[in-house]
Amino acid sequence: MKYLKTLLALGLIILLGSSISMASSNLEIILDGENVTTLATPIIKDGRTLIPIRSILEKMGAKVDWYGDTRTIIVSKDNKVVTLKVDSRLIKYRDGKEIYALSDVAPVLVGDKSYAPLRLITNAIGVDIQWDGSTNTVKIDSQTKSVFSSFFVEEILNIEDGQTIGGTTILKLNVSEEAAKNGAEIKYMLLDPDTAAGKVIARGKDIEGQYNWIPYVSDHGKKALVAAIYDDEGNFISGDAKLVNISIVPEVKLTGLSEIVSENAAIGVESNFVPIHVQYEITHVDKDKTITTGELDPWGTYNWSPMVDDNGNYKIRAIAYDENEKAYFSETKEIILEMPYILGLSGVKEGMILDKPVTLLANRNFNVLDTEYLIRYPVFGEERSLSKQGYGSYKWFPGPEDKGEVEVFARVTNTKGIVHQTKGIPVVLPGRPILLLEGVGPNQVITSEVEIRSSSNFGLEEVQYMLTNPAKGTKKLLAVSDPSRESYIFVPTRDDLEYSHIKAVGKYKENTIESEEIPIKIYLDTLYGPKPIVEKDKFMGVVSELARKSWEDTGMSAALQTAQAILETGWGQSVPVDKYTGRFSNNLFGIKGKGSAGSVTSNTWEEYNGTTFRIDADFRAYNSIDESWLNHKELLLQAERYGIFRDVMYDSTMGAWALRRAGYATDSQYPKKLMNIINLYNLDQLDKVNI
Repeated sequence: MKYLKTLLALGLIILLGSSISMASSNLEIILDGENVTTLATPIIKDGRTLIPIRSILEKMGAKVDWYGDTRTIIVSKDNKVVTLKVDSRLIKYRDGKEIYALSDVAPVLVGDKSYAPLRLITNAIGVDIQWDGSTNTVKIDSQTKSVFSSFFVEEILNIEDGQTIGGTTILKLNVSEEAAKNGAEIKYMLLDPDTAAGKVIARGKDIEGQYNWIPYVSDHGKKALVAAIYDDEGNFISGDAKLVNISIVPEVKLTGLSEIVSENAAIGVESNFVPIHVQYEITHVDKDKTITTGELDPWGTYNWSPMVDDNGNYKIRAIAYDENEKAYFSETKEIILEMPYILGLSGVKEGMILDKPVTLLANRNFNVLDTEYLIRYPVFGEERSLSKQGYGSYKWFPGPEDKGEVEVFARVTNTKGIVHQTKGIPVVLPGRPILLLEGVGPNQVITSEVEIRSSSNFGLEEVQYMLTNPAKGTKKLLAVSDPSRESYIFVPTRDDLEYSHIKAVGKYKENTIESEEIPIKIYLDTLYGPKPIVEKDKFMGVVSELARKSWEDTGMSAALQTAQAILETGWGQSVPVDKYTGRFSNNLFGIKGKGSAGSVTSNTWEEYNGTTFRIDADFRAYNSIDESWLNHKELLLQAERYGIFRDVMYDSTMGAWALRRAGYATDSQYPKKLMNIINLYNLDQLDKVNI
């Protein structure tokens, strides 16, 4: 192995983006005493002297085969076979057994000839080479065996050449002091020996750190495992390569359950391969009833919240699916469920001032015959029932007669006739009449008809709806409504444009009461909606190019980036514009705030008094989609909450689930939607790498 690394370290060179010139005319190549310089006219490439591979090797009795379709060179002599690929540092060497290693440079193709440094060529078949600097002469002795020390001292630890990989594996590289000093990033890659292409399986800034590699089931077979160190400009420094055979017998382990479960459980899985999703199969043995969850995050947890009535004997197992949707089952775990009675009350919090309606709900893990919501006056110990019903929630708007500090609680009777009661939650009742305007919210932009209504905590005789302009002191009566009427349809006109607020005025017993005056905006001119950024059939080409460039700069999966852009813009057909001017934002990811080109005004959602409505919000505008793309990646690369994403961002599957776990999207199916796009359009090809 040391000999192989020595000859490979002597190197090949990459052609792309570099200048080539003829070598110095006074350079001479002497093979076994014969001057063969004219036979192997050298070239200079990036300061390196390269010669044609075929001419020298065939002169030494080696056989050289060129396969143009795969740009592969196979050199054989005696029992040695060396396989090189143009533009690849990965070298395959066979001398009794097959070994992979790295060269510091790659072969070059100039015209119809392949070139490599002379020292690599001669050592590929194990002959001696000497350099005489005084005469500018290279001397080759084909009868003398060469022995050199290795160029790369780096070595992948814990893995032997030819080792079988059966699951999650620790990756660590023994790093030289020089590489540790100059290295900025390490990439572990899994490459196909036939194509010298593959994918990143781990990467990071900690050159000497330890990384976990979780293989896919489809990685099966002979692969080259490569560790490569790069400087801060992305230039290759050093590394190592080893032959591995991947043979996974999928294993799935269920976690988070004890033999007796007496509280809500967070169930998870561990597997020796990358699943695209998992499910949990829960069988109530006593009732012979089985439920299966939906498709869930393999690295997250499923919160199992059973009811008391579900107590009994269970069999539970996890199902993990590989990238081909093949299912693998964990062992079946038998547990006894012994859930205690749990009762709580939601809808109010301690110290809350109830000046708006609240919805009380008795949260429980058991079935009930009846549910009662009550208040208690702590000073007097007096209780008062608010509502008694079978089950469900109760909407409560305390009236003017209710004043002071009270405790709110719930009391239920279970199916066995046993009464359960929550602890009292202290709240404050304002003890005054309150009128609320509903159906519109603060800063809502009204562009068409809107349904408005009112609610109060006392009996009203009449409700008036009014537009007002506090700055001018003007007001306009929209309607007088009977309180029993459910709502009023407000249809704005151009005469209403001067008004900036809306309120309700209630009358009762010769008194009046006003709701909060809600600021609004009435706009009746042309509105602009999202626009396409490019023709739909061209969008893939545009964003995949941006994604690939970003992948090269950041290491973030290009497949995942492309799928996000497709999903979030509807193939580029729905990009925000300014709703009032139509100015295009170039904002591919709906990021709010101010961008390089300022901002555009679009819609966002708010909630007020139980009504969801749209208001104006500033969304970032960019001078180009390139700037939008860069800004979105900066968000994912810098925001603290996306740390779990950055750990796996090189992998589209693990990255998609990590985005969801980090809170990027509220849609529970967001990761699956991304993965479906990636699979449907074969976007994983965008993440292909070589060395």
